[in-house]
Amino acid sequence: MPLPNIFRQGIADLSLTIDDQSQQKMLDYLALLHKWNKTYNLTAIRQPEQMVINHLLDSLAVLPYLWQGKWLDVGCGAGLPGLVLATVKPEWAFTLIDSNSKKTSFVAQAIIELGLKNAQVICGRVEDLPASIKYDGIISRAFSDTQDFIMKTRHLLVAGGGWAAMKGLPEDELMRLPVGISVESIHTLKVPNLLAARSLVVLRESL
Repeated sequence: MPLPNIFRQGIADLSLTIDDQSQQKMLDYLALLHKWNKTYNLTAIRQPEQMVINHLLDSLAVLPYLWQGKWLDVGCGAGLPGLVLATVKPEWAFTLIDSNSKKTSFVAQAIIELGLKNAQVICGRVEDLPASIKYDGIISRAFSDTQDFIMKTRHLLVAGGGWAAMKGLPEDELMRLPVGISVESIHTLKVPNLLAARSLVVLRESL
């Protein structure tokens, strides 16, 4: 099955409505990732069909559980999920951060080539970001465990904001949350054609 058809079917299976232009932009991102990956080793997944499933659809699966506002994607790697979310939510703002300069260089190039006006990337450590900059939501897909994720980003969250941690099976990690943090919800994600367990954990400061 052609790549656009696999992607389109996956979007339908997720019960999402995404316009053709945004779908094409995400496929353009994937083509760019596949090209750069040959030289810079940005992701262990090398087959475009698997990239659609493991990267695009996995990132899109969290969309129904997020909220509008200013987002920080911590440990963004090659731009996931931040660039995918920025493509389908142009009215939201996304800052992506990673300490790997090869990966942030790729993300910067992708932002330019995709024409994403609502995304920016920072090369650095999230704990070094100034507390004067606040975000409505902080998301991570592959950044350490939940406790570490919260402790390193707590100073960056607005009052009433929340964390969105993309996980496999998170039960063990949720037994070790920092004081004052509570789980608002856990969503089991059914990513089309992905056999691994996936979930999204939404956390907030306890009142």
